[in-house]
Amino acid sequence: MRKHYHTFASYNAWANRRLYEAAAGLDDAAYRADCGAFFKSMHGTLNHLVATDRIWMKRFTGQGDAPERLDAIVHDDFKELRAAREAEDARIVAWVGSLEETRLAGVIRYRRVSSPEEFVQELMPALDHWFNHQTHHRGHAHMILTSLGKAAPELDLLFYQREVAAGLDRP
Repeated sequence: MRKHYHTFASYNAWANRRLYEAAAGLDDAAYRADCGAFFKSMHGTLNHLVATDRIWMKRFTGQGDAPERLDAIVHDDFKELRAAREAEDARIVAWVGSLEETRLAGVIRYRRVSSPEEFVQELMPALDHWFNHQTHHRGHAHMILTSLGKAAPELDLLFYQREVAAGLDRP
């Protein structure tokens, strides 16, 4: 299972790089425009993804800063947000790559952002949720790009797998 989760962590970083490349082509008004996505704009959606990654990494590792809101604006400036995204992706890839099978078979304990009760969950289903959540909101960002008439990058896992197989990206 280690390889499986390392693949998803690497895919996540790959997809984020492609998404940020596309988002960098937006002017500030388009970047901040409410396009009807759950977190309204590209700005809100990209911030949500960094915020929730920090929340989950704090749950998984006990380390790092974690926002107290799911709609937190981690960085108002796109370049600073992009740098934070790249750092968080490197942190995720390194942490997931360090997991041993015994740890993967374990559990985590955490509290939700919105409620005080403690949850105990097996780690692997939590990782499944986390990577699926990232894909879900990248889909919102993809929709934002297309609704603005901009080219949206291919983000399918299959395209990542093909690039890895061709030696264009390393898992």
